[in-house]
Amino acid sequence: MAAPRVQESPVSFECRVTRVMQLDKSDGEPVDTWMVPGEVVGVHIDRAFLSDGVYDTTAARPILRGGGLGDYFEVSRSTLFQMRRPA
Repeated sequence: MAAPRVQESPVSFECRVTRVMQLDKSDGEPVDTWMVPGEVVGVHIDRAFLSDGVYDTTAARPILRGGGLGDYFEVSRSTLFQMRRPA
């Protein structure tokens, strides 16, 4: 059986749950919030967003949560910069 995916999403990660953990306050009291880590077992990418075999993030125009009550940002080519890993 295929894993469910969001049809409009150009990229999706197929994951296997590795653990389900209830989170706690700093005093150890549990809260009604859960964290579910998983192992990525498959990656599905729309080929229209591949350039020379590499995913072109800006072509997909992803958005991310900005921190305000309703703030979001779009990843764009104009904000792209290079940062090389140290040797």
